[in-house]
Amino acid sequence: KCCQGSRTGSTRYRINEAHDADIGQNGVKQYSLQNNEHFVLSVRDDADGTKNVELMLHKELDREKEHDLNLILTAADGGNPQRSGTAIIHVTVLDANDNAPVFDQAVYKASLRENSNLNTLVVTVSATDADEGVNGEVTYEFSRITARAKMVFSLDNKTGEIKVTGALDFETNSKYEIRIEAKDGYGLSSDCKVMIDIIDVNDNAPIIYIKSLMNPTTESVTPGTEVGIINVQDRDSETNGQVRCSIQQGVPFKLDVFNSPIFIRLNFAKMFQFAVFCTRFLSDFAQLHL
Repeated sequence: KCCQGSRTGSTRYRINEAHDADIGQNGVKQYSLQNNEHFVLSVRDDADGTKNVELMLHKELDREKEHDLNLILTAADGGNPQRSGTAIIHVTVLDANDNAPVFDQAVYKASLRENSNLNTLVVTVSATDADEGVNGEVTYEFSRITARAKMVFSLDNKTGEIKVTGALDFETNSKYEIRIEAKDGYGLSSDCKVMIDIIDVNDNAPIIYIKSLMNPTTESVTPGTEVGIINVQDRDSETNGQVRCSIQQGVPFKLDVFNSPIFIRLNFAKMFQFAVFCTRFLSDFAQLHL
């Protein structure tokens, strides 16, 4: 058995000497090893006439390429005709932790509606390790994550599944960027990036802010006089956040609408009627009006 990563030149394995019933010149005289990429034969004559035979590692082994090797050793005598015998040396390559986990993607991207239910699967990250046994067992953990993201997302350390565990809010956080680390059984690691976009839903009603009011307002005031300024905002995005203002027919007010703020001009009536009206007739442009 030989562990991958063993040092070349200094890794040696003693080979039992071959036996020949003949003696002298007809006895064992030489050894040879079939050509191979990783091992060479070292033969040394001892003082007592015996031969010291060793198998020496010449080139590093890689278990991920070769799990085992079969080497053919030949011993030959010095007779004429020459006779020889062979033996097969089976070398098992033991694994070493020389590979870090590798993610199948450097960047994972996912989109998620802000009203997604708890335990919704966001994305699954996956890494593999070419080593075997404990050396190749991969676990996952957050390596860089904000406190807010940690409140709303969880990571299964065995499967790599990221799920929703808290309430999402587009208006608070519309994007999350998380780093995930994959580790093998002896600490070699790599990481990947996960980017999550939160999709807005129409979950906010328009809000009225009264900036100024002419109060009280007399019935004799000139039509077209500006009597109040209000600002209307909706925290949703795009179409969900576009506000539409309208006035009920038959009331003596006119809305002059600009981008922001909204100007209201008086034709005839009391100011409290305007306030009641505005709380009733504001809506956004979403299909489901709020």
